[in-house]
Amino acid sequence: VCIHRVRSCSSIRFIKSKYVCVFDKSALKFSHQQRLFRTSAVSCGQIVQFKLSDIGEGITEVTVKEWYIKEGDSVSQFDSICEVQSDKASVTITSRYDGIIRKLHYNLDEIAYVGKPLVDIEIDASKGVAPEEDVVETPPMSHEEHTHQEIKGHKTLATPAVRRLAMENNIKLSEVVGTGKDNRILKEDILNYLAKQTGAILPPSPKAEIIPPLPKSETLPAAPKDKARKIPVPVSRPIVFSGKDKTEPVTGFHKAMVKTMSAALKIPHFGYCDEIDLTQLVQLREELKPLAQIRGVKLSFMPFFIKAASLGLLQYPILNASLDESCQNVTYKASHNIGVAMDTEQGLIVPNVKNVQVLSVFEIASELNRLQSLGSAGQLGTNDLTGGTFTLSNIGTIGGTYTKPVILPPEVAIGALGKIQVLPRFNGKGEVFKAQIMNVSWSADHRIIDGATMARFSNLWKSYLENPASMLLDLK
Repeated sequence: VCIHRVRSCSSIRFIKSKYVCVFDKSALKFSHQQRLFRTSAVSCGQIVQFKLSDIGEGITEVTVKEWYIKEGDSVSQFDSICEVQSDKASVTITSRYDGIIRKLHYNLDEIAYVGKPLVDIEIDASKGVAPEEDVVETPPMSHEEHTHQEIKGHKTLATPAVRRLAMENNIKLSEVVGTGKDNRILKEDILNYLAKQTGAILPPSPKAEIIPPLPKSETLPAAPKDKARKIPVPVSRPIVFSGKDKTEPVTGFHKAMVKTMSAALKIPHFGYCDEIDLTQLVQLREELKPLAQIRGVKLSFMPFFIKAASLGLLQYPILNASLDESCQNVTYKASHNIGVAMDTEQGLIVPNVKNVQVLSVFEIASELNRLQSLGSAGQLGTNDLTGGTFTLSNIGTIGGTYTKPVILPPEVAIGALGKIQVLPRFNGKGEVFKAQIMNVSWSADHRIIDGATMARFSNLWKSYLENPASMLLDLK
């Protein structure tokens, strides 16, 4: 009777204590012994292994950079579990289940592999969750799910879990207003949209929030232009001399740089250098900086360099192309996704501004602010770091005038910008005047780009910057 009761009940907790007392060692040898203990475990909660799903772009391994939970913590669906970093981007992993974290399979800075368990989560079996073999695997996301959706240059930010929720409910992320940081779409935004079925449509182009100017009494005084502050200062890090060699694995963005630069060596580089007189552009920027600041955007020279490059690419589309591995076909890219090399604590990264050909200088500046903020925090997404068609590297922010930039495959051209210097130059009358001079160094794929094309593009780009008013004639 006791064994029959065990087999018929869904949990051992329903067995009365007087039946439990009847058990002896021989009873435990019954053929249903394993089923008895397995069923008992389910009553306390089912342990599922949450595996690291495919995060796209051919990534097979990542480095665990930060845990947002610890063993024993309770999590809900869409809660952040950890942040991982691949050789292309940083990604936040979110939970698919409600439950309790029972085990972390990796320590910080350890390598986690796609398809392998990341954490063990104890879930409530009474909620009708599918068996373990059905819920362990996280379905891989398609490229469209993983990337940011765009509306004429406006990107919607959301975690993979939020994108999955939107896809399951046939919701376009472009129709949902995000309330998170940087207009990131949260789980609550999707649920509110489902409840109301009236999501506000985002404007065709990103509009920065208008920030009213500070009262005069609160206006911060301008920092004095003291050249002494430009003197390099040693990094304040404790220097430890052990007298022993140290070997470390190549990981993260450094690993990506190894792959990319190894491929770049196969490209025959052609170099071209010139100097640009930015005197008029410097004056224009000084006039526009306060206006941009009122609108909440920091305006540097880079948005002008990027927009001028895009106008030049319209005239010389071969510089915005790619060459296949067999060198038989050239693909002319419709979008001008111009990358900007950034120096971060994680290493060199090159996020890109999408669809520059349809953006204004102000919109480019706003997007650069976003990329720089995420880059400094190590939170750039895969979409920000992929899809580039042309690159500019502003090495002048650190120092130097000329350099020899290396092309980022599959792109065919790259430009490196030197620092802006005040130098004497002669005007048309032979008079010496003070000029703001910047040097530029171009590298192009000599298999499909000849020197004359590179020089003509550079001259056009130069004319836009030396006479910024001329850009108005060609702006779209």
